[in-house]
Amino acid sequence: MNTTCIICGSPGSGKSTYARQLAATRHATLLDIDTVTERLVRVALVQSGHSQDDRDSEYFKQTFRAPIYETLFAIARENLDFQDVVIAGPFTREIKDPRWPEKLEQVLGSLVEVHYAQCAPEIRRRRLAHRGEARDLAKLEDWESYIQYYGDERPPVFGHVLVDGSEPIELNGRGPSVS
Repeated sequence: MNTTCIICGSPGSGKSTYARQLAATRHATLLDIDTVTERLVRVALVQSGHSQDDRDSEYFKQTFRAPIYETLFAIARENLDFQDVVIAGPFTREIKDPRWPEKLEQVLGSLVEVHYAQCAPEIRRRRLAHRGEARDLAKLEDWESYIQYYGDERPPVFGHVLVDGSEPIELNGRGPSVS
């Protein structure tokens, strides 16, 4: 049975970089939330009269959050017959549910490993500014409110691999060199 690795954490925590490295190490399918859904979300936002860069409003969360995650999981299911899958996304609500990995195993029909990337808020702020994505501008313009939204960024309430996203991450073998 193949494994689904969920790489979660706040924007700028290093989850996409880590997910690419983990997928390469495991020869796995990589599904990054931005790559899989960004183009369609932009079109849908514009067509519904909203900014194509909105990622933080209640409208975005109520309209797009569930379908985005469902799409990631559907694509993962199609690939799990052939190889491991690595999914990168925030999953901020899900990591608060102690049974989420079990529920996800049922949905995906695979083993699930959750890897949580975290680093200091100032590092995340620098990364968001450096990547220069329009969807990050609102976060950067009101950084204090944005940080409050994520709270104290506690790791998942269930077993997980903690990834220190502060420094470049080195992988060896099939897993991270961090714990």
